[in-house]
Amino acid sequence: MPATVYIPTPLRPYVDHKDSLELEGATVEEVLKSLTTQYEGLRRHLYGEDGRIRNFVNIYINDEDIRYLQREKTPVQDGDTISIVPSIAGGATDIREVAEPLSREEIERYSRHLIIPEVGMEGQRKLKASSVLCIGAGGLGAPVTMYLAAAGVGRVGIVDFDVVDYSNLQRQIIHSTNRVGDSKLDSARDVLQGINPNVQVEAHHTRLSSENALELFREYDLVIDGTDNFPTRYLVNDACVLTGKPNVYGSIFRFEGQASIFAAPDGPCYRCLYPEPPPPGLVPSCAEGGVLGILPGLVGLIQATEAIKWLLNIGEPLVGRLLLVDALGMKFRQLRLRRNPDCPVCGDHPTQTELIDYEEFCGIPSVDQQPESNVPEITVHELKAKLDRGDDVFILDVRNPQEYEISRIEGAKLIPLDQLMERVHELDSSREIVLQCRTGQRSAVALQRLQKLGFRKLHNLKGGILEWSREIDPTLPRY
Repeated sequence: MPATVYIPTPLRPYVDHKDSLELEGATVEEVLKSLTTQYEGLRRHLYGEDGRIRNFVNIYINDEDIRYLQREKTPVQDGDTISIVPSIAGGATDIREVAEPLSREEIERYSRHLIIPEVGMEGQRKLKASSVLCIGAGGLGAPVTMYLAAAGVGRVGIVDFDVVDYSNLQRQIIHSTNRVGDSKLDSARDVLQGINPNVQVEAHHTRLSSENALELFREYDLVIDGTDNFPTRYLVNDACVLTGKPNVYGSIFRFEGQASIFAAPDGPCYRCLYPEPPPPGLVPSCAEGGVLGILPGLVGLIQATEAIKWLLNIGEPLVGRLLLVDALGMKFRQLRLRRNPDCPVCGDHPTQTELIDYEEFCGIPSVDQQPESNVPEITVHELKAKLDRGDDVFILDVRNPQEYEISRIEGAKLIPLDQLMERVHELDSSREIVLQCRTGQRSAVALQRLQKLGFRKLHNLKGGILEWSREIDPTLPRY
């Protein structure tokens, strides 16, 4: 009987969209070799140029991380399960007791809590004395903060600097249509105070950074990670470790989610699971890959549940466990996590004792950096002028077919980024090629790949189709 290899959503396009495979092999190495031999396109996502498994990919056999077994040499028995887990943006608390009793209105409001032995009057007063900081008022932050407010957490802080957009409304249930264009913090604060006027909502209208994270985190009992990008995720993790605040983690992509508690006493941190981030552009964001609108509600409620359990010091927290959520199969699995004694942040002898530049750590240029010289750009107005003159310009769209159906630049040819190398013969290197995607990030990656093949007449459309819609053709829907 062969082993079952579970394939996560981001990697399924490379295995004919299968969620699991039955493969033979005496060791993990042999099973993975069989997998990547059968599906060659998967290899670069699992292995680096040095032939080693990438640092942002973890392999589990049953519920054990192979790094703590025999790594790739770990034996595989018939019926074993192997899980590929790539990166996808409790315990006792010291919450002080308050002498202030609950008001009559609060007793009525929380009555279903008060009759639970594990909560009761003392537990509800604990919640009232508690404080939680949520990073982001988006897909995860919406259900998290709404349920924390309803539960009676006394102080809820939210860090965000964005405004409500129509594309948010499919999943960010804290916002409504009439708040489009408004600050997400203003929208969220109004809803939370409407749910429970007893809760103090603190809006931090700022981008979380290495300069402000430690000061912000010290003012709260725990932090909830509702981020959607890797630089902020590593920043949240490191700041939680340095301030001693538990990090209630959640992430989502298409139909799958993850949840855990990092940076708890004696527990692992996010870097123990993923020591390094994936290269820019390799792992798509929700904006590029999509997400089922209900999924952040599901994962966000798990985060809110873990936060309440932690604050009340009840139940078994998700410390040392990674919960995997598969919404399509409606399956929940958990994998065991271990603290890495050599972790540079939370290990026995940490080498990183302060916050760093996380954009640089994740290989992302800062906003004030000029584009690299080997990624020539063209603005939407320059492209429009070329088309109006009748210049021989070939527009290559490297988005997914689903995105192409939403909106497209007239005349653009679709070759998704993950198919580009197999279909490069369809391109004429003698023509001027303008590459475009949603924002210009994936097309920059595609341009660099074509450069390595000898293409020279290349330009990346700055701002992608979103900028084209804003500046050239406002009839195109934005997503």
